[in-house]
Amino acid sequence: MMIDGAYGPARALLMQADEVKRRRVENLYDIGLCGVMLARDLFQQRNTPAAYRELDQALAYFERALDEHPGHQPSLEGRNVAQELKGQFDVALAGAEWAAEFVGPSANQQVFLAQELEERGDLDGAFLRYRQAVAMEPRNDAAHVAFAQFLLRRGKDTEGVYHLQTAYRLNPFNRIAANELIARDAIPTDAPVSPETPPSEIP
Repeated sequence: MMIDGAYGPARALLMQADEVKRRRVENLYDIGLCGVMLARDLFQQRNTPAAYRELDQALAYFERALDEHPGHQPSLEGRNVAQELKGQFDVALAGAEWAAEFVGPSANQQVFLAQELEERGDLDGAFLRYRQAVAMEPRNDAAHVAFAQFLLRRGKDTEGVYHLQTAYRLNPFNRIAANELIARDAIPTDAPVSPETPPSEIP
């Protein structure tokens, strides 16, 4: 149902499942996600009060999921999306900073915080967090892709392509890296290698 966009009926079924087996993190997250998607639809319909009610309910389910599993990355991200839709940007940023400090350390948490910082215009802070992500987990292809996309948005094509190629070498099935490299005619032809630090990464 969620795939077809029927978020209301999907949420009803998920809530029934929650009554049967409470505290299942994935189920709680899915209920929260349905609320976020319903809120987006209501915002488009200019029904702001109803959208805020959906977001409040979504936040309650994300918080329940995080109570059960504080490091559940999808719920952390879902909570931040809901907070941003409510205009609570400082709260969302504080949540991302907390996760990077106490849930990790992990590349995913650093990328999560980097994205929050980039959205708020702190490009230097975002650069440092993206770079920290690939330094912490140099074999994490998703971290390299996230850093590459940031660098490409900043016009740092050479450095961005380097990280795309690193991601591709680590995981040739990473479709984002492959598609970006195909578009640039930059698919590496050498065998997979361990990533190395590029000569220059100036933000």
